[in-house]
Amino acid sequence: MKRLPRHGRAPRTAAVVLSATTIIALSGCSGSDAGSPESLTLWISSSAEQQAGYDTIVEQYEEETGVAVEVVNLPYDGYTTRLRSAAQADALPDIASVPALDPIWTDVLVDLDGIASNPDYNIDDSVVAKDDDGKVLTIPTDVTASGMFINKSLFDEAGVAYPTDPEQTWTWDEFLDATTEVRENTDAQYNLIFDGSPSRLRALQYQMGGNAIQADDSGVFSTNDETLGIYEYFKTMNDDVIMPRSVWTSGADPNALFKSGQVAAYFSGVWQIADFAATITDFEWAAVPAPAQPVHATDLNFGGLAVAFDNSDERGQAAYDFLDWMYTPENYKVLVEANGFLPVETGLDIEYPFESQTAIDGFDLYNKEIELADPISSSFGLAQIRWALDGKSLSDDPTVPQMGAFINDQQDAGTTLENIIAGYNDQVGGE
Repeated sequence: MKRLPRHGRAPRTAAVVLSATTIIALSGCSGSDAGSPESLTLWISSSAEQQAGYDTIVEQYEEETGVAVEVVNLPYDGYTTRLRSAAQADALPDIASVPALDPIWTDVLVDLDGIASNPDYNIDDSVVAKDDDGKVLTIPTDVTASGMFINKSLFDEAGVAYPTDPEQTWTWDEFLDATTEVRENTDAQYNLIFDGSPSRLRALQYQMGGNAIQADDSGVFSTNDETLGIYEYFKTMNDDVIMPRSVWTSGADPNALFKSGQVAAYFSGVWQIADFAATITDFEWAAVPAPAQPVHATDLNFGGLAVAFDNSDERGQAAYDFLDWMYTPENYKVLVEANGFLPVETGLDIEYPFESQTAIDGFDLYNKEIELADPISSSFGLAQIRWALDGKSLSDDPTVPQMGAFINDQQDAGTTLENIIAGYNDQVGGE
């Protein structure tokens, strides 16, 4: 395989010198001078179950290629700091699955465009971001998506029907009518629990024809005409009848509220499936199509971002080769099924190995939802990658506190929107 160009190498400074013991602890036999292309290091930060998926594919890789890949699973708290320290010590791993790109080490990433653009891999173009030079410095390992869950027991008790096919979904108005009927004919306390999350609010905006907040070519943020009306719509839902105000105004736990069995529906995301399958025993639940009013959309984010570090010409090429192998459809399918991923490749025939048929049905539904989703669904996730490439990050999203103040009648919709846009412009605005 032709050697692909690296993105560049950050200049060294006196401040990056660490002891040999620290470097070894951080890198686990990586770095520019340690080991050989026959031995690579892969850093992840995930559950033991998902590490098992990575262990499976690296074992298969060694059998096929003779190259050993050591999987190092680090705690999520402190993971980004460990990566920064490794970069400063010139002791980065060869490969990693990271939650976000960091300007400290983006200059030592291998260009993965040859993988992302391989027509045999069918990697969804809408989840791949390029830098200003047209290079692909990361490919998501998987995607996450916002979506709807219901308390199926309450719906059945009330005799209320619900859609099961994303192509024939309900509108938000129809959904609220249905959940009101459930609440009024059962012991349910609320129609809906809605995560106190900017991601979930973006999904609602996309579904109602909004574009949330987008930057123009100069990096200045704005929105479209639908936004203020959507904010008002959302506020009317937070009335302590349809939804409890406490989630968005004081941080009440929506997961616990749904599990109490007193809520008809929960707008959250795919990551809840495994938890619900393992912990909900008092009622039946189900993943159902999210409303479209009129847009079929979600908010796509990335469960992990695969990167290859150019620790040396040989090691950078070996890291690229591993990821090239990992994204080959038959190998990527193994990782997706083992880890319960929503895939970034289309056309895979996935069989999730869960004991719960409800969980399997939920993952199948989410995959259909993503196939139908409007391209705007991935716009924020891609924007985050581009910000990192430009040395920026949205470290303090103003959406939840500003919406909380609006719901509490402390400010109007216009002020709320102005303050959110100002927060984005201050942190990640401009070229």
